[in-house]
Amino acid sequence: MRLDAVELSIVKLPLVRPFATSFGRMAHREFLLAAVSSDGIVGWGECVADADPYDSSETTASAWHVLTRYLVPAVLGRRIGDPRETHAAWHRVRGHSMAKAALEMAIWDLAARAAGKPLCEFIGGTPRPIPAGVSIGIEGSVSALVERVRIELAAGYRRVKITIRPGWDREPVAAIRSQVGDVPLVVDADGAYRPEDLAALQALDVFDLMMIEQPLGYDDLVRHARLQTDLRTPICLDESITGPDRAADAIELQSCRAINVKPGRMGGIGPSLAVHDLAAQHGIPLWPGGMLESGIGRAHNLHLATLPGFTLPGDIAASRRYFAPDLIDPPIDVIPGGVVPVPEGIGIGVDPVPARLEAATIHLERFNA
Repeated sequence: MRLDAVELSIVKLPLVRPFATSFGRMAHREFLLAAVSSDGIVGWGECVADADPYDSSETTASAWHVLTRYLVPAVLGRRIGDPRETHAAWHRVRGHSMAKAALEMAIWDLAARAAGKPLCEFIGGTPRPIPAGVSIGIEGSVSALVERVRIELAAGYRRVKITIRPGWDREPVAAIRSQVGDVPLVVDADGAYRPEDLAALQALDVFDLMMIEQPLGYDDLVRHARLQTDLRTPICLDESITGPDRAADAIELQSCRAINVKPGRMGGIGPSLAVHDLAAQHGIPLWPGGMLESGIGRAHNLHLATLPGFTLPGDIAASRRYFAPDLIDPPIDVIPGGVVPVPEGIGIGVDPVPARLEAATIHLERFNA
């Protein structure tokens, strides 16, 4: 498979509802799409970096620079037998996992389409509906949060995740438990706490949470290991798991009891497969995360989640919850039973609607071999 061309687009879409975390409030999503071509077949990937360096040190602008200056030239015109080979081509480029993931995932989609297989089968998964969870940002009041939880449960989601931060933790969790009941509940701290906040985190142990996601700093495995010994609630790591080596370190240190796998954060499908196999060896449950992707990135996440190690409901919600319309049609949706079907067809099974992509694109560049 020879890469004949790569097309990069910077796209901006309004969110249906602003999404607030400990980093700030987001009303639009700006992201980068990669399309790779070989013999008339096109594969798609999406970069999860945002315009600002708050959730990650990578940004849309930095990803564009690294892709155009280093990553695309390293693979353009090259014959690739296995998509895993792309990382070998980039061995001199340190970091920039989100930029790498956008192109690597597009190459996985291309390879699966060239083989005439759905991506899930191409990577060894079994096509199956994926249990749907939903992520809720920080609302304006506790009552507004409780109402949002009720709305999402009525829409069919099996698991709810809410964002917490110091001062917004015990009260909203207690309100959900008292007013909504025994819903499977996760809290996500986005690294907002410090070791001295132990009492606030221990106060959540009484609420039978599925897990606390990323309570401490994004690059801190040692203090997470210490914290886990002081909590009954399992810790799930997200931002800390940037690839297989970090996952191995976290498992050895016992820094967590679950892992949120985001292929767009850890360099793509290849590194995610390695993390999956490593976690399976050690009995660590996985769940598929999301980073406000459009249907392109969302479809990749769904295909990855068909692997057997993904046993917990993830964050792959319906497209219309975030974008109306999404770039793809038909959109990804939650169906009765609280599951999300994996898109049918070869590759990731979806493509952008040309008119929608054109309307949302603010910058475009094509590179030919």
